[in-house]
Amino acid sequence: MKIAFVFPGQGSQYVGMGKNLYENFDEVKALYKDASDALGYDVANLSFNGPADELNKTYRTQPCLLAASMAAYTALKMHDIKPSVVAGHSLGEYSALVASSVFQFKDAVKLTEKRGRLMQEAVPEGKGLMAAILGLDKDKLNDICLSVKSGYVAPANYNCPGQIVIAGEKEAVEEAMTLAKEGGAKRAIPLTVSAPSHCKLMAEASNKLSEFLFLENIEMQKPEIPIVSNADAIFLTTVDGIKAALVKQLNSPVLWEDSITEIVKSGINVFIEAGPGKVLSGLVKRISPEAIIFNVEDRESLDKTIEGVKNLGL
Repeated sequence: MKIAFVFPGQGSQYVGMGKNLYENFDEVKALYKDASDALGYDVANLSFNGPADELNKTYRTQPCLLAASMAAYTALKMHDIKPSVVAGHSLGEYSALVASSVFQFKDAVKLTEKRGRLMQEAVPEGKGLMAAILGLDKDKLNDICLSVKSGYVAPANYNCPGQIVIAGEKEAVEEAMTLAKEGGAKRAIPLTVSAPSHCKLMAEASNKLSEFLFLENIEMQKPEIPIVSNADAIFLTTVDGIKAALVKQLNSPVLWEDSITEIVKSGINVFIEAGPGKVLSGLVKRISPEAIIFNVEDRESLDKTIEGVKNLGL
């Protein structure tokens, strides 16, 4: 039986993420040192101690979340648990690419900080918003977004049946949240991100990221582990295809439901969420109820996963 590793994106971060693995494994300490050396500040200290408002700045969140996810991945690899396929939600795609040896970790850390800065520059803090809408179907929410009068808002993440994230200008997203609740949505929840990604407000950031990826000569290799793209929900096999997908991803909706469906169709139904929280575990269960799901974010969850994988005979 094969295993898919999935890596969380923005919104899963919290002060203290990665700390327990850091305290338990020297290899994880070395990972955080590499991240700190690459960025010029103490990534471990910000991740473990905050403050939260600094950690939640997009250009800080992205490399810190990448480090926490790769800490979990490192711990799993040390126990000889390896994926047959990888995928990541939005920012998590960069963790998946490191796991697949497309990027060196130190390059991915710098790239995710750059991505975060480009996103924040595209839409100043406080001007944009993202929100999760629970309990409406795609067509109805699309119609609501089109009916908003106060500005631009559009679907950004098709996460799972009954959960779609919208993004856009703050007032427009707030109006869409109100209309969604009036239209039968169970909940409308603003997300803790400081830039509205996966919509046309990120067009400028997307163009600049393209220039950065192609002009900075960031070293990229063909993936050693199959990876499923957010932007198109397809398996990526070439460096050029991966670059194009990363650029497209910034200003196009995340097709997470379709991505997980594609992995399941390939014959895999065991998933490990590597990184902070259990957001993706919940989404995968909604998409594929028969899936077997583990998560790793600390020593306790690592031990449970090791035991669970052993019991499955993997």
